[in-house]
Amino acid sequence: MAESRRDRYFDLLRVLAIIRVSVYHMFPFAVLELVFPSMGVMFALAGSLMANSLASKPSALSVVWGRVRRLLPAYWVLGLFVVPAMLLAGWDERPALWHLIAWVVPFVSPPSSDFGLQAQEVIWYLVTYLWLVALSPVLLWLYRRARPVTVVLPLALLLALTVWPVWPANPNFQEVGTDLLMYAGCWILGFAHRDGSLRRISGWLVAALAIVCVAGALVWAHRHPDDGVLQDMPVAYGVYQIGFVLALLRIQPSMAWLAKRRGLDNWVTLINARAVTVYLWNNVAIALCFPIGDALNTWMFGELGEEISYCVVALALLINAVLFFGWVEDLAAKRRLRFLPWPQPAAVPAVPAPAPVGRATVRVPAYATAARHRP
Repeated sequence: MAESRRDRYFDLLRVLAIIRVSVYHMFPFAVLELVFPSMGVMFALAGSLMANSLASKPSALSVVWGRVRRLLPAYWVLGLFVVPAMLLAGWDERPALWHLIAWVVPFVSPPSSDFGLQAQEVIWYLVTYLWLVALSPVLLWLYRRARPVTVVLPLALLLALTVWPVWPANPNFQEVGTDLLMYAGCWILGFAHRDGSLRRISGWLVAALAIVCVAGALVWAHRHPDDGVLQDMPVAYGVYQIGFVLALLRIQPSMAWLAKRRGLDNWVTLINARAVTVYLWNNVAIALCFPIGDALNTWMFGELGEEISYCVVALALLINAVLFFGWVEDLAAKRRLRFLPWPQPAAVPAVPAPAPVGRATVRVPAYATAARHRP
């Protein structure tokens, strides 16, 4: 499937993942991550699109650069606001200035003060994404030679490093390595979706594997309560997400129902066009909604009204971020710059009047002529 042709099922999954992430940041209930593990889904979708680009273009380097180019400008805009704000607010134990290079290219999570922590917390996804993009040519080469092994190998390596931790002393290496190995399986399952390998496997077998992965991870977490919740167990949570990704990528539902609902279809298009901006700024909007809500005396609406007011303020701030900064995604993708990428209705082609077949003499009755000149 050509990447230029939008896969509306993929678009819908991405929208659901972005919404779930934003809701979780506002209401951090662990059950939300279990109901729909958004990050694994997002990495799987990105892996599928990356495999498509690598297969359709001759230069792997140009594909990698194209993905990086689409991501970094929106990240730079965030950094242009966050880094000066952290410096002006006062930054205790500020690292050496050269560490700020991670605010230019996020090969590791960038340094942050307490003031900028909410903005910095979400950047781990970009770090993992960029590493997986850079490694994709090698991962795709390995996948084509050992398909099932390549999916399982990252989690097996992560399990070995959990039992025998030999990480370098710098904690950044362990953080990046853990995230990379935990989500690489989902990314590679995106390869399997793109080349049709998943579709060639029996649906019943895929469903069984998905259930085993999800149930096995939950049982492991239940039997090891001292390790925390499932999300604190990288290997178990990686297996859990692979189960969801297997099921979601195997099915190919008809999206005709979405095309019939014009308003919803337009929202799916809009959020996909601004997905990076929404992801980067949603946590900032949520962090700012509380002091702004307090300044507006939202306590007057009661406990429930106050919570709703905070949500409204956060949504308003996020919408403004999308309006003011979202056009950077158009610039990065070399699209026409748009303040609001709301799809335009398709123009209905004019139907020309039928041309006369030939000349004909029309005889007008005398009474009709008389009536025409009647006063």
